[in-house]
Amino acid sequence: MKTLLATSALAALLSTTALAGELTVYTSYEEDEAAAFLELAAEAMPDIAFNMLRLSTGDLAARIIAEKGNPQHDVIWGFAASTIVNPEIEETLEPYTPVGVDSIPAAFRSEDDKWFAVTGYMAAFCVNNERLETLGLEAPTSWADLLKPEYQGEVVMPNPASSGTGYIMVSSLLQMMGEEAGWAMLDQLDGNVAQYIKSGSKPCHAASAGEYAVGASYDMRAIKNIAEGFPISMAIPSEGSGNELEANALVASSDNKEDARRFLDWTVTTEAATAYLDWKAIVTIPGGTMPQRFIDAGLPEDTSTVLHPTDFGAAANDRAAIIAEWQSRYE
Repeated sequence: MKTLLATSALAALLSTTALAGELTVYTSYEEDEAAAFLELAAEAMPDIAFNMLRLSTGDLAARIIAEKGNPQHDVIWGFAASTIVNPEIEETLEPYTPVGVDSIPAAFRSEDDKWFAVTGYMAAFCVNNERLETLGLEAPTSWADLLKPEYQGEVVMPNPASSGTGYIMVSSLLQMMGEEAGWAMLDQLDGNVAQYIKSGSKPCHAASAGEYAVGASYDMRAIKNIAEGFPISMAIPSEGSGNELEANALVASSDNKEDARRFLDWTVTTEAATAYLDWKAIVTIPGGTMPQRFIDAGLPEDTSTVLHPTDFGAAANDRAAIIAEWQSRYE
């Protein structure tokens, strides 16, 4: 029987990386996404017992760095590309070229073959229609709209120190506007933010529950909550949506590289790509059709038309400085 663990206590249960027939996977995919994808992987590789640790991007990065002298995992899966290039994380990885990875454009793979990205996500607002009506507010379509006085205390956002979604929002706004204007805008926005929440999905859940008018979150969480019947709409910021790629990699210290490579091969299969398209608007594996529910929720069929051209290298290089500045201003 496969073992699926999604708890921060996982590392305490493991004294060494997994042996043959067992894989430990670290991921920042949302819990429901990761569970769905891993269930398919387990069906495709029934001889492997999977252990999974799911943490938000910042928390998982901190764990990987803390454990780098004795890594507890075999594979990194669905982890922010802007973070996996951190030298302290990248040095724990071993180059690997999965079977079929050549179908993925080079822009979504590292030059040294240490990681490749099969999925991604973009920033989006979850807007509670009922709360807007009660408060007499017009629906926001841009970051600029969220600066209006009437939104004071009605906005929640992810904390960029712990959330990859939160970080890519802040980073992309600074890239769009430049440092001076970007921080000035974030200062204004802070005046309207009721709280900064640890994960990228929870602001959408808070808005969906009617606690706030707007939850700055990401595309697929908005689409999923709309499909589940919550009274929200999705708005993609008209300035351009900050976005992130989600990368996979082989851990150099793994004691079970044969199965780790099998798993990474599976992540670029047609079966996996089909599963990604149920959950992700950005899928780098060619082919496939966007589900109608994505389009009904307001996502354009060509997502490239709404994405800000994120510089992932700059986002990675500037991460520590941006988070330190953000914390000094808003915590």
